[in-house]
Amino acid sequence: MKRLYLLRHGQTEFNVRKLVQGRCDSPLTELGEQQAHTAAAWLAAHGVEPDAIVSSPLGRAMRTARIVASELSFVGEVRPEPGIIERAYGSFEKGPHDALPCDVWDPGEALVPFGGEGSRALAERMVAALAADIGEPGVRTLLAVSHGSASRQLIRATLPAGAEYPKRLPNCAVMVFDFDEEARRFTFCGLHDPAAITG
Repeated sequence: MKRLYLLRHGQTEFNVRKLVQGRCDSPLTELGEQQAHTAAAWLAAHGVEPDAIVSSPLGRAMRTARIVASELSFVGEVRPEPGIIERAYGSFEKGPHDALPCDVWDPGEALVPFGGEGSRALAERMVAALAADIGEPGVRTLLAVSHGSASRQLIRATLPAGAEYPKRLPNCAVMVFDFDEEARRFTFCGLHDPAAITG
């Protein structure tokens, strides 16, 4: 059985200001950089040695991934993976969270009329991209860095219909999935918040 470790990026300036990021970008805060170091320490303490590291191409995710890769002494390069980029929020990007007509983290299909991406399409591309990445020859353990809404949809897609799933993901939360290569199916194994664990 292969294993995927999926991280949400560290805290950004837009996170602090409660602004919608989506496909636009915002740099990590000082706390966000520390969260990436803390997540790397958690991974190292749990013996995680990734064969490959991929990241959403957005700067906040790539910066998080590169910090983690350095801390883990990863010898390869962090590869940008467009398939795990955050959802598009259409005309609501860069605006306040409370301007959305729906939940910012789990908007379903409500953003589609505003030029945003629906949850079904988001889940499909997350599964397809990560299944392809973890299916590469020589990859038994994959580390990926993505985003809050995108990661929630992957969790939902790997749970039985109607099952409870995390409504909020802390910055640099670590989500663990098993991957059945024959069935090409992810199974959600758990969510960890390294910052909460280490205090």
